[in-house]
Amino acid sequence: MKREIAEIPAATARLLETGNDAFKAAAAALAAADPRLIVTIARGSSDHAASYLKYACELTTGIPVASIGPSIASIYGMDLKLERAGAISISQSGKSPDIIAMLESAKRSGAVAVAITNTPVSPLADAADHVIDICAGEEKSVAATKTFVTSAVAGLAVLAHLHKDAALLEAVAALPQALEAALSCDWSDLIAALEGTNSLYVVGRGPGAAIASEAALKFKETSGLHAEAYSAAEVLHGPAAIVQKGFPVLALCANDTARASILETCGKLADQGGRVFVTDAEPGSGIALPVARTRHPLTDPIALVVSFYGFIEALARHRGFNPDTPPHLRKETSTL
Repeated sequence: MKREIAEIPAATARLLETGNDAFKAAAAALAAADPRLIVTIARGSSDHAASYLKYACELTTGIPVASIGPSIASIYGMDLKLERAGAISISQSGKSPDIIAMLESAKRSGAVAVAITNTPVSPLADAADHVIDICAGEEKSVAATKTFVTSAVAGLAVLAHLHKDAALLEAVAALPQALEAALSCDWSDLIAALEGTNSLYVVGRGPGAAIASEAALKFKETSGLHAEAYSAAEVLHGPAAIVQKGFPVLALCANDTARASILETCGKLADQGGRVFVTDAEPGSGIALPVARTRHPLTDPIALVVSFYGFIEALARHRGFNPDTPPHLRKETSTL
């Protein structure tokens, strides 16, 4: 896992060097369809990448995005009404039967079908109109890291071309350098704060909320910690009740218009006694974690997750776990 995290900047650069034609082709097909809706089809870390793309798409294009449960097709045998829709599936292996079945159903129903995968020769790729190879190379660790990042970057590049967003395209092109800087961010203070605890919250907002979900999964997968992810708004609607003295909170704060609301929530949780760590140089009542800012609010969360990955690998080993082989899990998970 440590080696694969270190490969993220190079893998991202490789994707951007080789994937431009595929990005443009998928974007052109989506533009020609003039979709009223885009649906995403994914599970696990890939679904968190899809959630990130949901926010990115809605914030750039104004097209609403919904996550479709693959079981609608694979278990229940239902075709949805997806005329004038786009369907984006994300899968490292391209082999899970439920993901394949849902993309086939979406295509059958009239959607433009796009597959983002690390296995361009796969059943999922066969089901798609357009295939984007994320070029991550082999990922041996069970916990996905470089495939998560390259999936998110590939989808973001498609959206940037779809919207013809020059500023976002420039920021995406500059990501490899920003992600190198993100690898150097030291979050070891958070390791000490988690001593003696088995539970924490991870909060974010907008695209950062999707990264919070990915972070919470990694706490469970690699470190034996029960982490729950919440929107920085949603956490105040009930879950904040259990935040008391010393309760740890990780707040993923990008440099976007949600920053003020995240810091406000962090202040409330800190006032209740929570020990709140914030990815911001000016964390208010919280404790600052170092960050590598990028050239665009939508690319900031990608840098945050890279810094988080370096931290979580170290945390797992500190707690006596092998993050490469989490108990009861395997690299490829096939579900119906």
